[in-house]
Amino acid sequence: MVTSITLQALACASVLAYVSAQNNDLPVVDLGYQLQRASSYFEAQEESQTSYYNFSNIRFAAPPTGELRWRAPQAPAVNRDVIDDGNSIERVCPQANPGWQVLIPNFLVDYLSGQNFTPPANTTFSPPPKDPRETEDCLFLDVFTPKEVFEQAGKGYGAPVLVWVYGGGYTAGTKAASGSPSGLLDRSFTAPTTDGVIYVAMNYRLGVYGWASGPTIQTDGVANAGLLDQRFALEWVQQNIAKFGGDPNRVTVFGESAGGGSIMHQITAYGGMKGPVPFQQAVPQSPGWFPVVSTYAQETTFQNFLRHAGVSSLEDARQLDEETLYKANQQQVGLDSPYGLFTYGPVVDGEFVPALPGQLLSYGQFDQSLRVMVGYNGDEGLLFTSPYLTNDTAVDNYFVEKFPNTPSDVIKYITEVLYPATFDGSQPYTDSIGRAALALSELGFTCNANYLDRAFLNQTYSYYFTVPPALHGQDISYTYYTGNTTLTPSLNPLGVQNATVAISMQEWITSFAQLGRPVGPYGTPMFNTYGPNAGIVEINGTNISPATDPAANARCRWWQQALYY
Repeated sequence: MVTSITLQALACASVLAYVSAQNNDLPVVDLGYQLQRASSYFEAQEESQTSYYNFSNIRFAAPPTGELRWRAPQAPAVNRDVIDDGNSIERVCPQANPGWQVLIPNFLVDYLSGQNFTPPANTTFSPPPKDPRETEDCLFLDVFTPKEVFEQAGKGYGAPVLVWVYGGGYTAGTKAASGSPSGLLDRSFTAPTTDGVIYVAMNYRLGVYGWASGPTIQTDGVANAGLLDQRFALEWVQQNIAKFGGDPNRVTVFGESAGGGSIMHQITAYGGMKGPVPFQQAVPQSPGWFPVVSTYAQETTFQNFLRHAGVSSLEDARQLDEETLYKANQQQVGLDSPYGLFTYGPVVDGEFVPALPGQLLSYGQFDQSLRVMVGYNGDEGLLFTSPYLTNDTAVDNYFVEKFPNTPSDVIKYITEVLYPATFDGSQPYTDSIGRAALALSELGFTCNANYLDRAFLNQTYSYYFTVPPALHGQDISYTYYTGNTTLTPSLNPLGVQNATVAISMQEWITSFAQLGRPVGPYGTPMFNTYGPNAGIVEINGTNISPATDPAANARCRWWQQALYY
């Protein structure tokens, strides 16, 4: 779920309030192409906290502007004349949000409380004002390294590394959006091994900047530029993280929603034909995207962007001033995105993405050397389900519209066999909204997790987050827990309601980074591998217990065949 950039900035500011050293006293790392000074230092105030350096806004690629728009990221220029402290301004890639998101709060409150929601007949899209931190020149990353880890750099084996890939529908989000990693850093010193972890988070291009595709783009550029940005940052970690005290051979990439979906695309990159990926472990959380089902759809989307921008060619678009390009991206995502979709996201491009990830996993065309922990939430789809889908005909028509080139007998199979309009208790839903929500959950999120479990021969670790109402994105506040809980969970279902659950999740992630297997706090059940019986760990509001994966079903096996594509 997209979070306000303003709130993100406030969260980051609260961390920086603990700076305890003058900037000139902070350490400098030689990256070869530039000298990078730590931006701030957090001095632990309690025994349970970790002292760490924050190296913020490190450039990892050249500005993707002008002629470099819609091209693969390039190495940054050499600039060793000054020491960069990353404090000039936070870097945020240009953002855009679909207009349908304005309906979400009222719809969720009514639907979850059993009330009828009456959608307005007309809604007016009004994009928010541009945040001053938004800029095309946004390919920067942050490194948080515990003081004792940093001081051991170059003196032996480095610490494990966690690399975060943020979500936001592939059109919004930032490297600092999810909050402070201080809770994760603290857990890394209380988990079964106590060698700490280093935390890295990168920006990647969003919306039309990072996900434009189709023949016009690929004739003189690249599709999936956002994936290439992520890969470039991951390669930067391989080359540079030892200088911060990290071990490039112990890198775990983790991310939620679009971040988790991106990780699936990284795991299956090039169909596994270009050797190992630049990380050793992965934790995709609610890995999600909605498949774009044809090259025609890709090309139509880009041509519509040119129309919004008032130009007629890719060459003209590369000459646009930044403000015109920014407004065209906002207008297209805001006005053209059908309910539940974001216009942009990963596509099959014949190169980095030679086929849908589910297919590649099924064919064994991926990096099989990885260790994987994957998780998803109990109701991933409701957040993206239109409140207008209140009857059987509306739901059936929804699938016809979403898969315009799919044969009618395939659509009929989806609507009559996989998700029939049956509300007698024999199905996992009781109304039309629930029917559509389950289909969106499985197509876009939960089945992706099951594909990974089975592709890695059931030797993965898998969790199922069902803290009510278990909406998409609700687990992020648990991943980034820093000690604050909400006292009114009914009014703020995305806040942390149970600190024990949050600490358990953080210890699973950090111990997985350190040991290759998740280990929770004393008293929590053992986290076993997925196994032939689809065993998972279920997290609800009051308990953590073993369970069987609901996504281990015939519907997910059907979706993986991609017969709709």
